[in-house]
Amino acid sequence: MMKTWLKIVGIILLVYAHLGGMLFDVPRLAILNETVRALYFHVPMWFGMVFLYGVSVFYSIRYLREPLSTYDCNALEFAHVGTAFGILGMLTGMLWGNYTWGSPWHGDPKQDGAAIALLVYLAYFVLRSSLSNPEQKGRLSAVYNIFAFAAMIPLIFIIPRLKDSMHPGSGGNPGFNVYDLDSRMRLVFYPAVVAWFIIGYWMASLRVRARILCEKLNDLEDDKA
Repeated sequence: MMKTWLKIVGIILLVYAHLGGMLFDVPRLAILNETVRALYFHVPMWFGMVFLYGVSVFYSIRYLREPLSTYDCNALEFAHVGTAFGILGMLTGMLWGNYTWGSPWHGDPKQDGAAIALLVYLAYFVLRSSLSNPEQKGRLSAVYNIFAFAAMIPLIFIIPRLKDSMHPGSGGNPGFNVYDLDSRMRLVFYPAVVAWFIIGYWMASLRVRARILCEKLNDLEDDKA
């Protein structure tokens, strides 16, 4: 269960990141101009997605070592919130690309890799829904979750760097750390990343608690019946 002070820190950082992202001055870069502010929202979402998927895999590994329903529940709900972050990251990236590249989808290797990674995780939920036995569902889902995370890393972080890409830091393009020599954007970007880590973990924790309560209520109703 998250500490109250950590939740407050997350809310404060999130409000600061949104206000700073909209109001603080940014470098006037060619082509990007004011659209560079999307960096504060698009990239932290992807970082948050990877973080939440990582926590999900952690619980999947724990489930394989000790098959407790709590571990399976945590793995599922962190994957749920991680996928939501991934979809938001893709939508904000498409919005950004529409202004800088001329179209929301340009067939960029990182875009394609991210789309494939999300489809792989959507298949994780399909797999779970297709199984009825709780133990079988937990074990197969845990194994699939581990392989899905292992596939996501090269799809997003490795393969796009080996091909021509318009994303900063990929395909020979310089990253924002090269562009942003005065570090103005880092004053908002890093707090935004931390904020979404905390908020994402909080959201997943609430979903875990809600699912556990629902399962207990269902068990009570079955006992009464």
